[in-house]
Amino acid sequence: MSGLFAEEWAVFPGHYAGHLRLALGALLMGLLVSVPLGILAARRRSLAGPALATASVVQTIPGLALLALMVPLMGGMIGFWPAFAALSLYSILPILRNTIVGLQGVAPDVREAALAVGMTANQRLRQVDLPLAAPVIVAGLRTASAWVVGTATLSTPVGARSLGNYIFQGLQTRNWAMVLFGCLISAALALALDQVIAQFEKSAQKRSRLHAFAGVAGLVLVMLPALTVFASGAGGQGGTSGGEGPAAVESLEGQTIVVGSKGFTEQYILADLLKRTLEAKGARVEIRDGLGTTVAFDALANGSIDVYVDYTGTIWAALMKREDPAQRSAMYAKVTAWLMNERGVLAAGKLGFENAYAFATSPETAEEYGLGTIGDLSGLDLSISSDPEFFGRSEWTRTRDAYGLQSLRTRSMDSAFMYDAVKAGEVGLITAYTTDGRIDAFDLVLLEDTRSVLPPYDAFLLVSPEASENTALLNALEPLQGAIDTALMRAANSKVDIERQSVGEAGAWLYEQVLDPSE
Repeated sequence: MSGLFAEEWAVFPGHYAGHLRLALGALLMGLLVSVPLGILAARRRSLAGPALATASVVQTIPGLALLALMVPLMGGMIGFWPAFAALSLYSILPILRNTIVGLQGVAPDVREAALAVGMTANQRLRQVDLPLAAPVIVAGLRTASAWVVGTATLSTPVGARSLGNYIFQGLQTRNWAMVLFGCLISAALALALDQVIAQFEKSAQKRSRLHAFAGVAGLVLVMLPALTVFASGAGGQGGTSGGEGPAAVESLEGQTIVVGSKGFTEQYILADLLKRTLEAKGARVEIRDGLGTTVAFDALANGSIDVYVDYTGTIWAALMKREDPAQRSAMYAKVTAWLMNERGVLAAGKLGFENAYAFATSPETAEEYGLGTIGDLSGLDLSISSDPEFFGRSEWTRTRDAYGLQSLRTRSMDSAFMYDAVKAGEVGLITAYTTDGRIDAFDLVLLEDTRSVLPPYDAFLLVSPEASENTALLNALEPLQGAIDTALMRAANSKVDIERQSVGEAGAWLYEQVLDPSE
């Protein structure tokens, strides 16, 4: 098995178990909420409309948005619980709707016969209405299972482990085999659960114990690949469980350190570097990757993760909401002071490189329009592509206004596709990341920021308030300070984006360049 995929296969049980735990938990919660609510709504028709309308409104919210909303609503918590809450809400509508329809569809003469033989309303519900409505209710559960299993792949940005980890990382590193694998396994799981529930549906229709047994057997088979993870309790969904007491400051041995990562190549590599660095000191490391900027920071501030790498310009604009430019050292000083004073987060040192935004274009476009500086873009009818986060920040509006770029047409795009798009001429220019290896590989032209409008983006280590008291952790991170220059980080990124190596291989190479593994 190639190195590119071997390490991903090794984490398959954990990803699969996380996905299954989310899906089954959400479906169970959907049943517990929807069936009693459906029974009540079927008895009181005035309640049915509002209940279904409320559940329908939840369904109109895009899955990724609903998942992201759960993080601030749950106090910045990441991992299993916000994803579970969002998926539970998604599961309610089809089960609720079918419960109401099934109960209201019971023939009136059957109900009258039940009352004629002396049954109470509750007895009729248990012995007549629910058994007759059961096939319809289970059909709603089948619909809910398909929705939940599919939406669960979007849980990665909120730190929940799932098969979506394959998809998000594969998209960012352009490992299409990984993306395809995640999609196929997710689809297979949805189909398998559908068939399992179908057996229970047939059991309800035919009063067949054989179909019920087949459903139980099928469920066991679906859970089989995850049984070792469930048995060990290593679901990888909880928050930090770092060491406590005096031992925590003496050694990392036996401690669990949670490393965070955003969702692009460089961050995946740096998370792997942190993992190797801390494991060399005896720590057990868990990674929460693919996180958004605010999700990652909130998770750090509340202790759901212990350490991750961020960039001064990101903290300045996205979190501090500062729009004024600042000199590099002054920005770092103000950012670190704000982190500690406002959120108790420790800045544990710069890594030594800057990954800033830079306007980049193809050699052909640069020659055609005579482009050398950002100011040369003024008045041109060109399209500019960037990640959606950039166009929502002050540095874009400041750059646009300073250089008179109102004529440029903005086009949001995932960073994984921007470089190919500008190389192929599908967009005029992009906001490239200065440490991206594709700048050199595609011979892109970086336009000079003559007015120094774009802010600095020095990479630095952030440590959670709780972990900042962990001397052993801080000592382990200290050798990374100033150890990675721009050329070294760009070379590491190239190994994934250009040479098609795995993140683990690139992380191992960077670790060897930065630290002596024998130490």
